Amino acid sequence: TQQFAELSPFFYSRISPEPLTAPYWVAFNTDLAAELNLDTDFQTTPNLAYLSGNAPQYAPAPIASVYSGHQFGVYTPRLGDGRALLIGDSVDTAGQRQEWQLKGAGKTPYSRFADGRAVLRSSIREYLCSEAMHGLGIPTTRALALCGSDNPVYRETVETAAVLT
Repeated sequence: TQQFAELSPFFYSRISPEPLTAPYWVAFNTDLAAELNLDTDFQTTPNLAYLSGNAPQYAPAPIASVYSGHQFGVYTPRLGDGRALLIGDSVDTAGQRQEWQLKGAGKTPYSRFADGRAVLRSSIREYLCSEAMHGLGIPTTRALALCGSDNPVYRETVETAAVLT
């Protein structure tokens, strides 16, 4: 389910992910998968498509949330997820609701002229740091999977694309 989507559409936009070309598994978090009650054989081709933004259909449709806040020292009444799409949620083994997001799955209405992509280099760092913080007992988001692609992403140099779930 997506409890967030039960709110008024004022709080989100429905967005389709931008597919990657020939996605591949970079990392899969088996410990988190167990906490989410996922099959031990989760690393399948259909699941790779789903977690890389390449599934033919998402049900319910992914959403990018909108929010307000201060950015660059100025209050902005309408910010939002610039490269993260909420694809659903589930309840883990501890009874906690966990949201599932694709980070780097393409543009949203809140991307502010950016491409909405994540690069592999920084996504690897985010994956490792989130698990290190979790291991230290510091509450944080966690990464279930990291998918890569040879799609070019233009930053200071040309890098390869990634989607972090």
